[in-house]
Amino acid sequence: MADKLIIITQEEREKLQAEYRDLVDVQMPDAVEKLALARSQGDLKENADYDAARDRTAQIESRIQEIENILNNAISPEQAGINEGKGIHIGDTVTFLKGEQVRKVKVVGSTGGDASNPGCPTVSNESPIGKALLGHDRGETVRIEAPVPYEVTIQDFSK
Repeated sequence: MADKLIIITQEEREKLQAEYRDLVDVQMPDAVEKLALARSQGDLKENADYDAARDRTAQIESRIQEIENILNNAISPEQAGINEGKGIHIGDTVTFLKGEQVRKVKVVGSTGGDASNPGCPTVSNESPIGKALLGHDRGETVRIEAPVPYEVTIQDFSK
């Protein structure tokens, strides 16, 4: 079964590659060293250090596999034919009105959403707001199909 194609920006690709290198070159060797040290302490049945080191190694391995899967199945928005034509594209920062409030988000690819960024949250192109904004232009009012639907009016956008 083929994996789903994942749309990511160049910026997202570079972040994932940097995280991958850190995991492979720094974190995994450190975790393996701690695992070996904990293993050398004797009885593994009651060795909390060994359990913690084994769990950490498994977490790192899992994240490495996840990143490999993303990068192996990743395409750019241009390759996907998404960033064509007028309006908002993946990679754009969008300013809009929600009621009386001015808000700003950056629309990113499938893996880059981070709503916790206080300055300018990033939203995935697959999220309700990301999906709704794509292709629309300044001055347009867009309906966001969220659990509680709402409308926003696009004020501006830029790369």
